Amino acid sequence: MSNVSPKPELVSRLEALKPRLVLRAGLISALRRFYAKCDFLETETPVLIPAPAPEEFIEAPAAKGGFLRSSPELEMKCLLAAGYDRIYQLGPCFRQGEYGRRHRPEFTMLEWYQAGADYKVLAEFTRKMVLFAARQVLGRTALRRQGKTIELNQPWQYITVRDAYRNYAGVDVEKTLADDSFDEVMVTEVEPRLGWERPTFLLDYPACRSSLARLSAADPTVAERWELYLGGLEIANAFSELINAEEQRERFRQTQAIRKRDGYQDYPEAADFLAMLEYGLPESSGCALGVDRLAMIFAEVDDIADITYPR
Repeated sequence: MSNVSPKPELVSRLEALKPRLVLRAGLISALRRFYAKCDFLETETPVLIPAPAPEEFIEAPAAKGGFLRSSPELEMKCLLAAGYDRIYQLGPCFRQGEYGRRHRPEFTMLEWYQAGADYKVLAEFTRKMVLFAARQVLGRTALRRQGKTIELNQPWQYITVRDAYRNYAGVDVEKTLADDSFDEVMVTEVEPRLGWERPTFLLDYPACRSSLARLSAADPTVAERWELYLGGLEIANAFSELINAEEQRERFRQTQAIRKRDGYQDYPEAADFLAMLEYGLPESSGCALGVDRLAMIFAEVDDIADITYPR
């Protein structure tokens, strides 16, 4: 009689996932090569932090001694203030209550910052990065999603939030803000139409939806912020950084009040970050990209479970 134990279900699942996990590892290696080529320094900041940035719909899990970070943003900006002018980080982040085909409570974030650059400079950098990764990992510049082809090696689309709401939903964005339907319209009418023939930058978000972003000098009702879409899926979020300490403090107060109204946990003040802003943050911009989502696109799957270790 054999004493060999039956194969655990987890082992079977990992065997089936191996080609995609190998692709994912290749993507991460390609991203690191790109940043090295562009003279960016890889950094590592704490996963357990004393105070997250307050955001309306993002909940950082509480942990003994603080919170699990939803982003390394505040700590990386402190590095910017200390003279680290081109930095990036690849690592785990956490968001409470997020679970589905496109979300996990633990996920991998790629985040980077560049002093002296605005959000449009970062958009061009991001285009080159994704194109480089596709060539390195897939050997081609065309991505395939849900039977359609997204061609990377052509001019990418730029469309403002205001124009997208008019073109795809037939409504003024100001109306959706007034009647509290902005997010519903975004999810049901706008996002599904973005980034199918070519990648799309959705830019110039309403100021009230950009708590850490610099407002546009040409139109202070909007912020210098964009999100990148591939095949209806948001891949990245970027903005020119707000560097005015008092304005940032007031925005945090407003967001904390909204969080309290909506039943989210109360965060301590991000004292180190605000002290850094008082000291001085250089003109800069930053971007956060969901590695799991980009891997999904590269692997031609539509569920984050098909590209990550089983949880």
